[in-house]
Formats: sequence, C-alpha cells, structure tokens
Amino acid sequence: MVAGPSDLRVLDEVEVRKLAVGPSENNAYLLTCRRSGAQLLVDAAAEPDRLLELVREGSPTARLDLVVTTHRHLDHVGALASIAAASGAQLAAGAPDAEAVTEATGATVSRPLHDGDTIVLGHLTLEVVALRGHTPGSVTLVYREPEHASAPGAVPGRAHLFTGDSLFPGGVGSTSNDPERFALLYADVTSRLFDRYDDATWVYPGHGADTTLGAERPHLDEWRERGW
Repeated sequence: MVAGPSDLRVLDEVEVRKLAVGPSENNAYLLTCRRSGAQLLVDAAAEPDRLLELVREGSPTARLDLVVTTHRHLDHVGALASIAAASGAQLAAGAPDAEAVTEATGATVSRPLHDGDTIVLGHLTLEVVALRGHTPGSVTLVYREPEHASAPGAVPGRAHLFTGDSLFPGGVGSTSNDPERFALLYADVTSRLFDRYDDATWVYPGHGADTTLGAERPHLDEWRERGW
C-alpha cells in the first residue's frame, strides 16, 4: 500500500522487504543478505526518502550495495539519482535499457546486465533473466532458497522472481498493442520462466500483489489467444 509500511518476508538466507511508492504504486524491493548485511534494491521508483527509510530497515548503517532497475520506464527510475547520491550504490540495468536509464536520470548505470548473468550479494547469488518485449532491456532477478531451508514458510529450492513489469497476476506486461512485441514477451516469459521454474515459484511484480507461477500457468493459452 502506498504510504503504508513495508511488507517483510524472512527466509533462511535473505530478508525481502516490499514497499509501494509513487502515484503509479510501484513496488520497490529490498533484499538483505542475513549473513553479511549486503543489500540490493530493486527499482528506485519514487519517494526517495521512503526508500532510504526502507534501506535503513534492513541496515542500521543504511548500507546499499546495488540498485537494479528492471526496465527503463520513467515510473521505475524516479528516485534513482537521489538514491545513488545518498548511498553510493552501484547501478545496474539490462544492457539494452542501460543508456536510456542513464540519460533519463543523470545517474550512471555502470553495470549492464545480460541474460544468464549472476549477481553476488554477500552470500546470496541471483540470476539475471532477460525478458524482451515490455522494453528491450527488461530483466528479472531470480533467487533460489537453499536445499536446507528450514525457516517458517520456507520451501527448499524454491525460486523467487522479481519480474518488474514483464509478468503480473493475470498476464504479461504491456506491449502497447504491438503483436510482435507481445509475441516476443510471451515467448520469453514462457520459455525462460514457466518452462524453467516450477509452480511453487514466487513472483514479485513491479505493481500490485504477489503471485506464483502455479497460479498463472493455467492461463498461458488464454493470454496467447487474447494477445495481451
């Protein structure tokens, strides 16, 4: 909820905080490595003061190692320059979107991301999955719980996907009624997410409520037929 408190999920290795910010109710996510204290912010979308409060919730010293922008759209980068200046964090985005993010914000994206890249955050390892179509450089981050996971609510080996605006409850992200862009995004979401990860996989979208791949999988044919 915008103007509300953050949601917190505590797993064996990581704390995941979720905060909705700005007029478009963008979801920002803070990942905190529980062993090292390293932190990663997904989408510095708006309201930098609230995002910095979120960072401090995870770290008393306001440590922030990396900000990953899931895609170039302006509602996902409104606080990026302020967060970068306040924290000194490195900035990352999908390679095809990186220059546009830098130009829009004045904050230099120094780490372009490609499909299959890995991000090491303290003792955590995240995989980068490129999902083309919503924008050319949209990326999803993937975290897997360890096989020995035992925290309340944990599922050993379960994947967690931070999908930006490429996948939501009820469908893929907007492709502006462009059939070619929709076909590309649908193909990437199907082959790179649904074909790769099981139904327990948790999805954290760029707006709105969380979902799982299991909840969305039965509707894939419906999405293809309607074209959005």
